[in-house]
Amino acid sequence: MALLTIRNLTVRFATSTGSFTAVDGIDVRVDAREVLAIVGESGSGKSVSMLAMMGLLPDTATVTADEMTFDGHDLLHMTPAERRQVIGREITMIFQEPIASLNPAFSVGFQIEEVLRLNLGMKRREAHERALELFRAVGIPEPEVKIHAYPHQMSGGQCQRVMIAMAIATNPRLLIADEPTTALDVTIQKQILDLLMKLQEDYGMALILITHDMGVVAETADRVVVQYKGRKMEEADVLTLFEAPQSAYTRALLSALPENATGDRLPTVSDFFGAEGVQ
Repeated sequence: MALLTIRNLTVRFATSTGSFTAVDGIDVRVDAREVLAIVGESGSGKSVSMLAMMGLLPDTATVTADEMTFDGHDLLHMTPAERRQVIGREITMIFQEPIASLNPAFSVGFQIEEVLRLNLGMKRREAHERALELFRAVGIPEPEVKIHAYPHQMSGGQCQRVMIAMAIATNPRLLIADEPTTALDVTIQKQILDLLMKLQEDYGMALILITHDMGVVAETADRVVVQYKGRKMEEADVLTLFEAPQSAYTRALLSALPENATGDRLPTVSDFFGAEGVQ
């Protein structure tokens, strides 16, 4: 049985020039303990799809779907109070730009402890001890010291580890990682991906990995959804996708990998579809 099911998701934004469709009829299914990669270039609707499911889009967004269920519970018709029992507790998200996602006015320890107190009802001392455990679990050095640090006092990689600690604090059943290695150097990227995969296995979570990096997909995913301009272009298990891609857009993404480069430059989407891209 699927843990998360989304059918025919559409997201439109009201703009000064009219309605803009960011997501156009997307279907998503994630099974328990599965790693699903949602891949595509910037602007393909990857993050918007997941933010719509979590109810985190602004008022300018209109979200419709034929079905949106988590563990059999209807997300579309939940009250705000019912949704809060799921979002941030059973479903959590690691957002892009970890430093920007953390509040600069509070220590990183306070921010994790707040999650524990609000979602799990922990007392202050209990939350503090649990936060230290989480810091150790995600590999933050000197946790007794770093727990009192502010975001600007930590490196980008350490801030990303704080965001991961915050996301797993409630033992979620589904973790969404939105471009978790963006703006990190190659060595730190590998460490973060290895950490996410270890935590996914240790905690038994399902993981949705939003990325534009096909190399990351090859290393981590069980199944892949390819998006372009708000539409699903292809869905397959990871081996099938790399060995026999069905969509021309998927073939374009794979051809753009540095190891597949021929000649003096990498191919672009327009090389495959012309200036207007996929129609």
